[in-house]
Amino acid sequence: MMPWWGWLLLGLFFLLAEMMTPGGFYLIFFGASALIVGSLAAFKFTGPEWMEWLLFSLFSIVTLLFFRQPLLKRFQAADTGREIDSLVGEVAVVLDPIAVDAIGKVELRGAAWSARNVGESPVTKGQRCRVIQVEGLTLWVRSG
Repeated sequence: MMPWWGWLLLGLFFLLAEMMTPGGFYLIFFGASALIVGSLAAFKFTGPEWMEWLLFSLFSIVTLLFFRQPLLKRFQAADTGREIDSLVGEVAVVLDPIAVDAIGKVELRGAAWSARNVGESPVTKGQRCRVIQVEGLTLWVRSG
């Protein structure tokens, strides 16, 4: 039979593991459930060991089903699509010469970006170019 403090240690382990792993919010619910069962076991509210495991399973499943989505929505990064779209029309500075339909580097808003030259002429280092489109992390640029 697992002692009450074993449940508390298991809960802390799950919570620490959640902090060490990138996103998802799965382990936090197992950790919280283990802490709840440990607290109940400390006050002798659980009964036999199978009851503790049943409570742990039920708490884990219920909290996972009902609280994961709201938690994800609350901590989800803001939609950056609008910020990326606002790059269209801005002027960037070429860091490396870029031939026609080739990929090189440009600087925009203080950051280096991959850029594809979709213009009709090559662009040279230091030249200014205009962002026409954004595709993933690549800016489509042309001179001018």
